[in-house]
Amino acid sequence: MKSISVLLRPMLKGGMGLLFLVLVLAACDVKKKQQIEDTDEVAEVNDTTVYGVCGEGTSMHSLEIITDAGDTLVYTLLSQDAETEVETPSDVQGGLMAGDKMAVTGHKTADELVADRVINVTSLLGHWTSIDKNFTIEEGGTVHSAVKAETNPWTSWKILNGSLLLNRDTFCIECLSADSLYLENANGIFTFKRQK
Repeated sequence: MKSISVLLRPMLKGGMGLLFLVLVLAACDVKKKQQIEDTDEVAEVNDTTVYGVCGEGTSMHSLEIITDAGDTLVYTLLSQDAETEVETPSDVQGGLMAGDKMAVTGHKTADELVADRVINVTSLLGHWTSIDKNFTIEEGGTVHSAVKAETNPWTSWKILNGSLLLNRDTFCIECLSADSLYLENANGIFTFKRQK
C-alpha cells in the first residue's frame, strides 16, 4: 500500500496540496462551530415550569402545590382580563387530585400567583395507543414503545414550559383525561387512548 505522501506528491507540486489542506481544515472548523452553536441553543431554554405535588388545600378555583424544593405555593385557577374584567379558567389537564405530581406554568399579578397551564403528570403516566403508536410513559422520563417495527420510537419525555417533549418532538397537551390524550404540534392533532 502506498503512503499518503506518495499519493499527495502530484498535488503538492502544483500548490494544490496546500489548497486541499486549507479546505479540509476549514471544513473541520465549520463543523466544530456548528456543534457548539447547537449545544448553546439547547442550553438557552429556560424552564419556567414549577414541579411538585398537589396539596390537600386544592379547591375548585385554587391549586395548592408543594414544590419539589419543599415550598407551598397557592395558584389561582382563574385569570381576569384587566380591560374587560372577564374571568377565564386556567388550562388544567388531567384533573386535580391531592398527592398527584403536577407541572404548573403561570404568572404573578400584583397580589397572587395565577396558573396559566396545569398538567397532572400522574395522569400522563401510563400505556397509550393509537393507530400507529403503542407506548408507555413512565416515571423518570422514560418512554417504552411496544411497536418493534417503528422507525422513530419515542424513548424519553419531559415537561418544558407547559409543553410535552417526546424525544425532540414538542407537543401541546390539548386534552388529558382518564382515557384520552390529545397532543398537538405543527403536524396536526394526535389522539391516543389509554390501555389498561
